[in-house]
Amino acid sequence: MKYAKLINGKIEILDCEKPELDSKGAIIKVLGCGLCGSDLVKIKHYRKDNEDKIILGHEVVGIIDEINSDTSDFKKGDIVTLGHHYPCFDCEFCKNKSYSMCKTFKKSNIFPAGFAEYIKVDDNHLKYTVYKMNPNLKNDEKAFLEPLSCCIRAVERAGYEYKEDNSKFNALVIGLGSIGLLMLKALKAFKVNAFGLDISVERQKLAFEHGFKFDENKKYDTIFLTAGSSKTIETALKYVIDGGKIIVFSSVEDDLAGFSNNEIYYRELSVISSYSPAPNDIKLSAELLNNGIIKVNGLSTHYTLDNLALAVDDSFRNKIFKAYIEV
Repeated sequence: MKYAKLINGKIEILDCEKPELDSKGAIIKVLGCGLCGSDLVKIKHYRKDNEDKIILGHEVVGIIDEINSDTSDFKKGDIVTLGHHYPCFDCEFCKNKSYSMCKTFKKSNIFPAGFAEYIKVDDNHLKYTVYKMNPNLKNDEKAFLEPLSCCIRAVERAGYEYKEDNSKFNALVIGLGSIGLLMLKALKAFKVNAFGLDISVERQKLAFEHGFKFDENKKYDTIFLTAGSSKTIETALKYVIDGGKIIVFSSVEDDLAGFSNNEIYYRELSVISSYSPAPNDIKLSAELLNNGIIKVNGLSTHYTLDNLALAVDDSFRNKIFKAYIEV
């Protein structure tokens, strides 16, 4: 079977044996996989000594081809979407709800890669991260399950609860790529007044077409940084209220960049990071997508697996908004 591998910093489409179901879990025939910003980060910051640990692709939509599971939720032939990590629920990190810091979470993954013809997931994936999606959704829409769940986690880390009345709060998302737009939609689902800002006129226009504007005269209770640029720090400090929160949701190119200690101290700002979702966030993501509360139609550009390198290049050049790789 074919799968994508990063070799010497370049994407190669290789052949390997189809995974075997030698333990409980499932073999999933991949229909398609979204290209995540984290895939682009792995490619951009490739290191030879880390090559074997790099797994490309995780926003998978596929058909269960084989299954041996303790759960009765799935059967052969089901079309599913999934998250690629799960926690142990028992360690100190999990007890403190820092699920993505759990050692089990960091070790668990799909095999061999999301950009592959087949993947293997284990029984805990099936229990905690795999969902059957509304058949009325297109496959590229279903692939937003995992990235939306990451945004949901960030909104919750900011202190907002789903189905609570958060209408008195204003939030600004800085960086309106696919994650930024998803963050806006997640905030709206949480009934937070959501605004977006980007240096790109095209992305600002797209956000406006989805119902989100920017008001330069406002100060915001919460700022979400989704742009992956240290230049957004100054902008965040400009627009956050005293006593407000800044949610860091991206890595930046300058690891030494940071917030002024005195700015944080004298203004009593909270700087919080959010990295990856808990299983309940994936569950809520499925609910919001399946019930049409969050719509993601028309956001993806389709490529074939053989053209993955082109999809990556087009993404780096900002020629597209979001790539979906058909397998």
